[in-house]
Amino acid sequence: MGRALVVDAHVHFWDPAALRYAWLEQVPQLERAFLPPDYFLRGDEAADAVICVEADCDANERQAEVQLLRRLAEIEPRIAGIVAFVDLTNEHTWNNDLDRFAAMRAMVGVRHNIQGNAPGFCLGNAFVRGVQSVGDHALVFDVCATADQLLEVEQLVERCGATQFVLDHCGKPPIRNDAFAQWSDDLLRIAAHANVSCKLSGLFSEARAEQRTLEAMRPYAEHVLQCFGVTRLLYGSDWPVVTASGATAQWRSVIDGLTAAWTLEDRQLFYGGNAIRLYGLELHDQA
Repeated sequence: MGRALVVDAHVHFWDPAALRYAWLEQVPQLERAFLPPDYFLRGDEAADAVICVEADCDANERQAEVQLLRRLAEIEPRIAGIVAFVDLTNEHTWNNDLDRFAAMRAMVGVRHNIQGNAPGFCLGNAFVRGVQSVGDHALVFDVCATADQLLEVEQLVERCGATQFVLDHCGKPPIRNDAFAQWSDDLLRIAAHANVSCKLSGLFSEARAEQRTLEAMRPYAEHVLQCFGVTRLLYGSDWPVVTASGATAQWRSVIDGLTAAWTLEDRQLFYGGNAIRLYGLELHDQA
């Protein structure tokens, strides 16, 4: 089996000594610094390049997080892209933020979490116009939403036809509840929109411990592949969140098992080519 270039499309870096991430206080095993050396020293589990995604720090520190990620990207050339937070409910600030981000090297996308917000949040007029503006600035919008929000996400996509969307973590299917049917139907509706792609990532966080196996993940992964096809599917580890399940190497092993029978061309698209194309990445030669 030939080796594909690996671009991990979903990695987080943070340092609680520098910025406050309130949610980390509920996950003590993650409440420490996770920085590029920690990721890239992991050997075969690591990737040739990564996309670093904002990690929901406190609201008053959002700009500081952007600066932290930019500094890390300057030091570590394998950080090929940054997906940063922009407050898409604030019409007074988002255009300035998007103008700045679109001009920054390595800034490739925007994320403002839908997860955790009330029903209708992502369909508010300000938020919809904000997501439309993300597309106007030639940036990708990363969608972080839970399975019960996917119908609203599909309506958002309908209203933002010029924006490129990437769905994080397969829309967070409720695997631990064995609730496949509604999620699978809603995912199929979203995938009908050609401007939506999907990260095969984060599934271990939605599963019970005994479900973190190749066979338990297979129906979810195969449905995602059926919905989006290999040209709209991206590999992501969700590191270091995946470490909370104690199964970092296991996730990569599951993904390698799921793709073992694919052609080398399809693996090259999934593991790297699609991320490079969708986010417009420029990879740096490490030789």
